[in-house]
Amino acid sequence: MGGFPVTSLDQVPPGQTIAAMPAYNEERFIAKTVLGARKYVDVVLVVDDGSSDATVEIARALGALVIQHKTNQGYGGALRTIFETARAVRADALVILDADGQHDPRDIPALLTRLDGGADVVIGSRFLDGSKGDIPAYRKVGMKVLDEMTEFAGGDLQVSDSQSGFRAYGQRAIEAVHIAGEGMSAGSEILIQAADAGLRIAEVPITVRYDIEGTSSENPVSHGVGVLMNIVRLISLRRPLVFFGIPGTVFTVVGLAAELYTFSEFYETAQFHYIVFTGGLFALLLGLLLATAGMILYSLVQIMQGQCGVRVRCTHTSENAEQITIH
Repeated sequence: MGGFPVTSLDQVPPGQTIAAMPAYNEERFIAKTVLGARKYVDVVLVVDDGSSDATVEIARALGALVIQHKTNQGYGGALRTIFETARAVRADALVILDADGQHDPRDIPALLTRLDGGADVVIGSRFLDGSKGDIPAYRKVGMKVLDEMTEFAGGDLQVSDSQSGFRAYGQRAIEAVHIAGEGMSAGSEILIQAADAGLRIAEVPITVRYDIEGTSSENPVSHGVGVLMNIVRLISLRRPLVFFGIPGTVFTVVGLAAELYTFSEFYETAQFHYIVFTGGLFALLLGLLLATAGMILYSLVQIMQGQCGVRVRCTHTSENAEQITIH
């Protein structure tokens, strides 16, 4: 295909295929990624997330369209700008990959082929037959936990690699995705929104490198815990009856059982178990509180869905909105 150099959004005609990448201090790898992606798309978009090195200068020199964040907004903020830009230029297809050299741009045609075959979202999976990359064992464990939680939040969603940052989106997906989060959990948020919108999700095997130093500035454990907590938050908002109701019911049953046991023992032996009584009372109150919170949140969600006519989701207007609006 062969991308053409652009310096502003006005130079991008509608219906183009865009390869986009968030970038933060990626001067070591940005050239290789931009040049590799240009072979398969019309336009390469780099969203610079407050870099202090030569990332912007290198990307522009190689013909990439660069949008800069004045301050670091995180992975989710960069993805939000990417989707806003794709909507502004009315892109036909959007491929997102990492700028740090982990993803191989030569996998782009495989993702685009699945889009052409009818999929709305195509995930580059690290766990399908044919994928390449020696993923560290501890990462695999963390990824699978996040996969399960994402699938639970998404209902009917079933994917092998929910945390992959190498994906392709068709027109329906570009219009449907509106990212609210700032962090790495935006990948899960996108898939949940795609499932809500009834989009068709497919996967293809990809090659990923883990032998590159300095590809992440975050501790993988703290990063994984942060993503997990954000997914849990999404579950609590989307499925409050399940998230609060199930533990609430369990605590209520345990509390009632403890109280019944305490009073039955007192009736039969005249001994009053204060510790069991206190623990049971605490469990009962906690259970009733959780169950009530679940019902209230569920009612609020239903009211909001009724008013909007869609599933509840948070929207955000980025600081770059005026930069990516085409008149």
